[in-house]
Amino acid sequence: QVQLVESGGRPVQAGASLRLSCIASGRAASLYVVGWFRQAPGKQREEVATVSSVGFANYTDSVKGRFTASRDNAKSTVYLEMNSLNAEDTAVYYCAARRPPRLQYDFWGQGTQVTVSS
Repeated sequence: QVQLVESGGRPVQAGASLRLSCIASGRAASLYVVGWFRQAPGKQREEVATVSSVGFANYTDSVKGRFTASRDNAKSTVYLEMNSLNAEDTAVYYCAARRPPRLQYDFWGQGTQVTVSS
């Protein structure tokens, strides 16, 4: 299993950039797919990005071109670089991990709050 801890969330103005980090520890943590999720009040949890064990990333349409997900396995850290933030990006952001071939995310971090003011 793996343990995940997110950090980096803070209040920012619209148009700003922010970098979130997720430290993943545990045996064979580098073999896991890591996903970034967010949940805003009154909305369903949304998957915004995934990063494969070798760093290949996919994104939901609303963040394509603005967010970049990456990982540094030597540092046991996954990143989410967020640019051109807007009010719709306000949410608690979580990282989560799954080990292929499983499709479910079994391990979750505690979340970090991102608040974007216009």
